[in-house]
Amino acid sequence: MSFDTIIVGAGTAGCLLANRLSADRGKRVLLLEAGGRDDYHWIHIPVGYLYCIGNPRTDWLYKTEPDAGLNGRSLRYPRGKVLGGCSSINGMIYMRGQSRDYEAWAEAAGDEAWRWGQVLPFFKQHENHWRLDAPAGVSERFKALHGHGGEWRVERQRLRWDVLDAFAEAAQQAGIPASDDFNGGSNEGVGYFEVNQRGGWRWNTAKAFLRPTCLGRPNFELWTGAQVRHLQFDESSGQRRCCGAEVMTPHGLETVRLNPGGELVLAAGAIGSPQILQLSGVGPAELLQRHGIDVVQALDGVGANLQDHLQIRTVFKVQGVKTLNTMANSLWGKARIGLEYALRRSGPMSMAPSQLGAFTRSSAAKVWPDLEYHVQPLSLDAFGEPLHRFNAITASVCNLNPTSRGTVQIRSAGAAVAPAIAPNYLSTEEDRRIAAESLRLTRKILAQPALARYRPEEYKPGPQYQSDEELARLAGDIATTIFHPVGTCKMGRDDDPLAVVDSRLRVRGIAGLRVVDASVMPTITSGNTNSPTLMIAERAAQWLLEARR
Repeated sequence: MSFDTIIVGAGTAGCLLANRLSADRGKRVLLLEAGGRDDYHWIHIPVGYLYCIGNPRTDWLYKTEPDAGLNGRSLRYPRGKVLGGCSSINGMIYMRGQSRDYEAWAEAAGDEAWRWGQVLPFFKQHENHWRLDAPAGVSERFKALHGHGGEWRVERQRLRWDVLDAFAEAAQQAGIPASDDFNGGSNEGVGYFEVNQRGGWRWNTAKAFLRPTCLGRPNFELWTGAQVRHLQFDESSGQRRCCGAEVMTPHGLETVRLNPGGELVLAAGAIGSPQILQLSGVGPAELLQRHGIDVVQALDGVGANLQDHLQIRTVFKVQGVKTLNTMANSLWGKARIGLEYALRRSGPMSMAPSQLGAFTRSSAAKVWPDLEYHVQPLSLDAFGEPLHRFNAITASVCNLNPTSRGTVQIRSAGAAVAPAIAPNYLSTEEDRRIAAESLRLTRKILAQPALARYRPEEYKPGPQYQSDEELARLAGDIATTIFHPVGTCKMGRDDDPLAVVDSRLRVRGIAGLRVVDASVMPTITSGNTNSPTLMIAERAAQWLLEARR
């Protein structure tokens, strides 16, 4: 029961870490996953996210606290509960963010290692980009920005829609340039997203990094159904050090220990990692004392600084064009969709939740794009509800750089009790103003000539709402999370009162303990967060291996 490295969480970061660290056959590595194996068939069929989110087999089923910015609503807050974590249930979109995100991280952390030019090789290290399968004709610039031969497959989508092509043309008429690569440092433009799939199947991190390489190594162990109750610490050497953890397994309570000089790595995500730290006595002293937990290390930032992308879902009815609404609302349509996927691994069953993307500015005063669109050839009242019976598209827009900040806090000293998640969406005047501006920009795009032949008609929120106050309130009524929580164990300088980890992701005041997942981001990236989390893990793996030597 003793190991050189214990990794808590077999999600996006944990699977990559396990692969890299167990490559050293002289060191024993244990990977703990509180959920189960990724053997549910809907995980692997791309459209299966519909059956995984909200499913207790694959989702932790978190909900947010009632939120004033959402007019008192609480939201479903999906987090992956299987090997691969959120990469097993997410939207599969490959997105790095913008170079400015990493320049800001470097400033916040006081470490040049986080600048764009420094992190780019760590994105490329595991990337396997489809365009480089046949590099002839690929530009040298593209080759310099992207990798090939790594474990993380990036492919183009296997379908197109006339109505989405028209939206892309309308966006260009509204001043948004076309883009064929959102991952070169500035993602400004409109185009189809690239996805983490292989041959029409979802490509999660368990497939990429655990099977078959990692699972065949004699120095590697994987435990599923293994929930960490709390971490253990030792001060006999005069320095507070993490020495192991108590883990509830299907066989009962187990204690796992670190060998001398070993490290425990929390990779349980922006909700799980702060929860485990707080349960272990690391966090805001007042919160811990309220729940009868002895304070091991007082760190006010544990569970603070929660950031997320809130998407405002606008729906427009269209005419004279095919959408998924009418295709999937008949037995014959469903049969055709299923047959196409069975024969070609293409069509709607191969769809990521969003197919077309656009990045632009909410106003001319913005130097960088601060809005992201996810455009879909379908519509529904809410996630999990039936598709509408009329043809429509959904144009969801989110503020890439929200100034609102929330919290994740334990409700009790028990690991089985979900924490209180309070994102505090739209709690700043700037976020409410950008929400209103983004709705106006959406209307501008839909009014362009390229879409006129489909006669778009605003269904949600409705054209009668025009003022900033009305639009901000409507945003609170119809907006929902895009599932990108980050920042709850942020890295930062020594003088940052909310910094939980240093620039090398070591927990302050405790040796042998790091956090490696989306929770360490000081600020949220300008786009989807899965791929930046993989980069963080790749970057941290190098430091962990260097520390061993």
